[in-house]
Amino acid sequence: MTVPAVSRYAPWGPTSVRHRRHVLDLDDFSSDEIQAVLDNAVSMKEILGRSVPQVPILRGKTVVNIFYEESTRTRMSFELAARTLSASVSSMTAKGSSIEKGESLIDTIRTIQALGADIIVMRHHESGAPYLAAQHFKGSIINAGDGRHAHPSQALLDLFTIRERLGRLAGLNIVIVGDIIHSRVARSDIWGMLRCGANVTLCGPSTLIGDTTMWQATFPNLRISYTLDDLLPDTDVLMALRIQKERQQAGLLPSLREYSNDYGLTQERLDRMPAHAIVMHPGPMNEGVEIMPEAAISPRSVIEAQVTNGVAVRMALLYRLSGEPTATT
Repeated sequence: MTVPAVSRYAPWGPTSVRHRRHVLDLDDFSSDEIQAVLDNAVSMKEILGRSVPQVPILRGKTVVNIFYEESTRTRMSFELAARTLSASVSSMTAKGSSIEKGESLIDTIRTIQALGADIIVMRHHESGAPYLAAQHFKGSIINAGDGRHAHPSQALLDLFTIRERLGRLAGLNIVIVGDIIHSRVARSDIWGMLRCGANVTLCGPSTLIGDTTMWQATFPNLRISYTLDDLLPDTDVLMALRIQKERQQAGLLPSLREYSNDYGLTQERLDRMPAHAIVMHPGPMNEGVEIMPEAAISPRSVIEAQVTNGVAVRMALLYRLSGEPTATT
């Protein structure tokens, strides 16, 4: 998937030390930088647990959320993160804005810049749109999901939740099962998980995994499987992805019932995993399709923790874009 080239770093301070300017995907994050974000998120989660969960780290800064697609978890999570850091926050959606009147993305970005925004959090239905925005914005862009391409903050909160629950990422066997080919979450997760030393297996019907040659050309250490049950005894982390009804209508699945029989996360399948293994889902869930209700709320499930941790991780990202290399609270 081709996206516009853009520098994600900028000089900062008199020594011109490179600090991250944009968060567009995890493909240019080193393992050390990922671990640093996760370490920052630990401090941010401590702030969220205080009686008055607010610190002045971004006081005087303005964060604008632009969502060209509907969102609940991601948009609210970024809003809470920015407000907890004392930033001024403004949110807009495509509906009811000048976008509906034909305003271009570049014009929208220039307008927001002229209004004094420092950071734009952006979700867009077109892959590569945040990269284009980054070429025309003097501040920082955070990609909150672009088409089928990337969702870096979701991947980072997934990594944080795994490390928090299991104590490490390196060496873990992680299985991502479901609609891989259409998932921006899966792509960003793969970058981050492999970069941190985990073993990643994609699982699902061939129609939802796509061209294995393409996957393995980009990720040589990636594993592919079409049979979930064979993987369960050695799985440390099992992540289900949402299955949309459109996939059946497009002929990619014989039926949702058949998919659920072969790949659905049931209590019986969870019982076949190691005692320490956990279950994840980026949401929203189709209970009864890719995950059964009892699996979603089982002691193995960290799905609710993923939502909670999303605020801390997004606080850490906003913090790091302020130019500070480490968190002090």
